[in-house]
Amino acid sequence: MDFQRARLLYKLISHNQRLHDRRHPMFEKNKVMKVFGYIFVAFWAVYLMMFGVFFYNIFKDSALESFDWIDGGMIWFLILDFFLRFAMQETPAQNIKQYKLLNVPTNFLLNVFLFRMGLQLYNFFWAFFLVPFGFLAIPQFYGITGYIGFLIGWWLMFVLNSYWYLIWRTILNRNILMLAIPVLIYAALVYFGIFFDEDDQWLFQGSMHLMRGFCQWNPLSFLFFVVLVVPLYLINYNAQKAAIYVEIAKTEVVKSFKTNNMTYLDKFGVIGEYLKLEIKSTMRNLVVRKQFLTGCFCMIMLCCLFAFTDVYDSMPFMRVFISTYCFSCLGVMTCTSIMCAEGNYIDGLMVRKETVLSLLKAKYYFHCVMLIVPLIFAMMPVIQGKISILTAIGCLLFTPGAVFPFIFQLAVYNDSAIQLNEKVTKAGHNTKMQLIMSYLALFIPMGIMYLFVVLFGEDIADMLMIAIGAIGILLHPLWLRNIYNRFMARRYQNMDGFRNSH
Repeated sequence: MDFQRARLLYKLISHNQRLHDRRHPMFEKNKVMKVFGYIFVAFWAVYLMMFGVFFYNIFKDSALESFDWIDGGMIWFLILDFFLRFAMQETPAQNIKQYKLLNVPTNFLLNVFLFRMGLQLYNFFWAFFLVPFGFLAIPQFYGITGYIGFLIGWWLMFVLNSYWYLIWRTILNRNILMLAIPVLIYAALVYFGIFFDEDDQWLFQGSMHLMRGFCQWNPLSFLFFVVLVVPLYLINYNAQKAAIYVEIAKTEVVKSFKTNNMTYLDKFGVIGEYLKLEIKSTMRNLVVRKQFLTGCFCMIMLCCLFAFTDVYDSMPFMRVFISTYCFSCLGVMTCTSIMCAEGNYIDGLMVRKETVLSLLKAKYYFHCVMLIVPLIFAMMPVIQGKISILTAIGCLLFTPGAVFPFIFQLAVYNDSAIQLNEKVTKAGHNTKMQLIMSYLALFIPMGIMYLFVVLFGEDIADMLMIAIGAIGILLHPLWLRNIYNRFMARRYQNMDGFRNSH
């Protein structure tokens, strides 16, 4: 392929990728989602910039230079970046298969998408943290050129991490259990590189000297990048080449379940059957499963940060924020799209009277039981003495008694079926109301609890949260019936929306 033709094809493919979201039939709703997405990114950008200044002030008077601490802890950034990519990044094989209908060489397509992966905007996400931190820490030692080298060096590390992630993402498409391998690799690196011999800490020292080399524009540091990126690129090239044909020839394999599967739920009748459906949906459907895992990840990250560090000890509102967020985030993430998965088979649900009411009850009971997960995570700050057991119980009861009745209102208005085999970030069905309701469901409980704490103190605030939650739980048959009646009043409008969004 001559250079001119390759350049034109590259521009065409790049243009097609930029237009990908606009071709979605729900584009008008996506525009609203994008606005809120930009607000969300702006929030985290400001948050990371604040962290950059904060970490510089923490380490500036330490024995090592402040940038040495950040550079030496590179493995923590790479681990966090690796797992965040599961919600952000697709494999090239998923994007290439539609181009196989054209007379374009597969080798060229692979090189284009792999090259674009190194230049994707997500690799610059951590710049919000590194730019302010580096600006305060680097120029006084290495000047502006050292500061530029520092930023380039970190960007190259995230490019490496992108290709490393892609290898495992391709493997995990076939077997999710293989995730244990990179987890064990990271655990071994952290243990043997930092904690096994605290006097040596070869991983910390190696990362520190590598990044100092980038600040000094040492060719060996750039050579280190080349030595690693070339084999990673070649491995990805061959793995994606094989995965393309798997994507094209993919057939749905439906796992059969025995009729006595989850028989312990049979005693609950119709509600028990829908509980089975809810459990299987969480386990088998890609979107629902990713929503659940993302919620668990957010909970455990915040609980660990709160329990084992003193970052939020002097911030009363942040203590309230983490306490309420950890209990409500999982339910909000999954319930924001309530009835959207069922939109794929809504006609079958409408055949029998009050089937939807039984489904709503099953969803409510399922999410109530799932609160055991955040309760377990919340035991970390409880054991560390950061919050009381009464606070944990208050948040536990307030979530199903006040947050769930609020977020379940979306069952009346959601009219877009989600494609269950797509990534969460690519499903593209978040409407303006869904986003507003999810934010309100997260932040209103925080405001209520913080107001109670300020006015009455923590102990009385916890008792009030318990009382409000208990009342909402006891009244759940009434408000679920109200949601059902309103859903049925506009059922034809919703059904039309579900069909149009397939």
